[in-house]
Amino acid sequence: MADIISKLSMYMGYSFVRYALIVGVLIALCSSLLGVTLVLKRFSFIGDGLSHVAFGAMAIAAILKFTNQMIFILPVTIFCAIILLLGSQERKIKGDAAVAMISVGSLAIGYMLMNRFSTSANVSGDVCSSLFGSTSILTLSRFDVILSCVLSVAVVLLFIFFYNKIFAVTFDEGFAKATGVKANVYNLLVAIVIAVIIVLAMNLVGSLLISALVIFPALSAMRVFKSFRSVTICSAIFSVICALLGILISVVAGTPVGSTIVIVDIAGFAVFYLTGLIGGKIK
Repeated sequence: MADIISKLSMYMGYSFVRYALIVGVLIALCSSLLGVTLVLKRFSFIGDGLSHVAFGAMAIAAILKFTNQMIFILPVTIFCAIILLLGSQERKIKGDAAVAMISVGSLAIGYMLMNRFSTSANVSGDVCSSLFGSTSILTLSRFDVILSCVLSVAVVLLFIFFYNKIFAVTFDEGFAKATGVKANVYNLLVAIVIAVIIVLAMNLVGSLLISALVIFPALSAMRVFKSFRSVTICSAIFSVICALLGILISVVAGTPVGSTIVIVDIAGFAVFYLTGLIGGKIK
């Protein structure tokens, strides 16, 4: 135990580890706040679909040699989030079918472009790192950290400021519309915010594991708590703790960051599930 503590103390002296912890905690916090709404509205699959869109956009940005890929990936992902929302409302293509089309199409296009135009000698390794996460969270620049902090603070402030509206739209969208709430606007806001979170989380866990940051904290909190506020607060605390533990374990043990965080989330869910079975839910 003393060896682990001394090893952690040594690593904490490096700025890249501190940057990873800061960004990881902020991403975990943001994803957990919107995760409760997405799970309750049965929109969890949208996060998965948008993560694949972000992968395709990243492949295009890499080929076009953008110095800062987020400048391209972020607007493309937000645009697709809006398209998915509008398509779901018009019902010409059912929501789950639209997500499946965009998700599979983006993955295929992204892999094809990386395979045909990549300048790297290890295309398979690049694709695997992009999908399942890599050490990129440990190579963040100061600009990446500042941008992540600004976007994360914006997400948290939006959630706090529009909390009551998001609550109303989450539980009874029809009633919210009847009382004058512009439900479509707040659904659009949620879609845009989750797109921002997904782009931020790509460096942390990779495209295929992003949904875990959104789903596991919310589902875990729902095993123990009943009210929307309690679930949201518990989800945020759960997500931040799991992200911290996952990153620290990854640094010490040399395991993949994204996979380690998700495994910690799974272990946390198991604990909350058993707690809910034994003690019941708290109002």
